[in-house]
Amino acid sequence: MSPTYALAVDLGGTKVEAALVDDHGAVLASSRHRSPTGPTATSEQLADAVESVVGRALAGLPAGSDLAGVGIGSAGPIAVADGAVSPLNLPAWRGYPLRDLVERLVPDVSVRVRLDGLCITLAEHWLGAGQGVDGLMGMVVSTGVGGGLILGGTTVSGPSGNAGHIGHIEVGGFDDRCACGGIGCLEAVASGPRTVAWARTQGWSGTTGEELSASYADGDPVAVAAVRRAGRAIGQAIASATNLVDLDVVAIGGGFSHVTPDLFDFVRAAVDERTVFEFARRVRVVPSALSGDGPLIGAAALIHRAALVA
Repeated sequence: MSPTYALAVDLGGTKVEAALVDDHGAVLASSRHRSPTGPTATSEQLADAVESVVGRALAGLPAGSDLAGVGIGSAGPIAVADGAVSPLNLPAWRGYPLRDLVERLVPDVSVRVRLDGLCITLAEHWLGAGQGVDGLMGMVVSTGVGGGLILGGTTVSGPSGNAGHIGHIEVGGFDDRCACGGIGCLEAVASGPRTVAWARTQGWSGTTGEELSASYADGDPVAVAAVRRAGRAIGQAIASATNLVDLDVVAIGGGFSHVTPDLFDFVRAAVDERTVFEFARRVRVVPSALSGDGPLIGAAALIHRAALVA
């Protein structure tokens, strides 16, 4: 029997990626394509990027295979009712009808749009660090900071689709201004670009997360302070979320989460300082088990595991 595929699309602040993912969660490598996005891209350029990766991924559908639907994980905020997206780091798209665009490209199948953080959470619950866990938060720490929730074994999306977006929880002790208008938002403190920017204000001369990682490995004191600061903010937010919704596991992925394994030590230390209740102290903070495939697997899970998706 031929496998059934979902077309998975992951839209973020630096790239859009698409691939076919089978009903066991395996990404068909030959179908995987990406195009750049970025804060300076126009609406037309972003639409062209989506059309390009979707078309190239679909061209890789094996003969005789079925396409079950399209799952789209997008940086937020989103409007789940009409499939519109307004990614904070893509200012050209505000209320952009992404679902409509993809439905025109891939007619006659279901197209579902959810937050990228929720997709990460679905992926971890299905095949990663959250298997068998019904109180789970997945997090993306990358160009932005996102999140999603599974509580009682079912996703929690909220009426607009933006529940679990932990990047815009304000963390105490920080006054970094966020592009959303808030002050001290987790994304403004602990995303890769904002951590790099903070390090530069302290005299560090690098420009990328990869350079910050190398400086950290060399023991540069500013790089160490920057990563420690990001970890503390992430831990504070996780402690608050755990006390609010009684989490068992938090699985963290995204490019900047790999800056150093020590990041997780800083996160856990901040959680431990703020969770005196026994129910909250049981939360485990772990790296994503799915590496770079998580966003695509999670977007495909919107189709393959639709029964879990609120």
